[in-house]
Amino acid sequence: MPASCPVCGLQYEPETGFYWGAMYISYAFSTGIVIMVGVLLYNFFGDPDTWVYIVTVSIAVLLFTPVLLRYSRAVMLYFFGGTHYDPERAKRPFPASND
Repeated sequence: MPASCPVCGLQYEPETGFYWGAMYISYAFSTGIVIMVGVLLYNFFGDPDTWVYIVTVSIAVLLFTPVLLRYSRAVMLYFFGGTHYDPERAKRPFPASND
């Protein structure tokens, strides 16, 4: 993720260690994937062997890890960082920063 928004200059890490809480959100997303893949395997493949569950769930979680990390950080920022989406902000000129 970039350090700040290119449109409005918002710092994506409001404080040091802010995204530690995103690990819990990512864990919840991973748990949802495990449950969803398990239910799909059970219903569509007639309760296969345990090794099929383990391999399929492992592959699914590994494939979705980059997406899970990005969305868990975004959820953390939106719910706990005080960030709100303003579609009109992109249309207004951004003042130059003194950095």
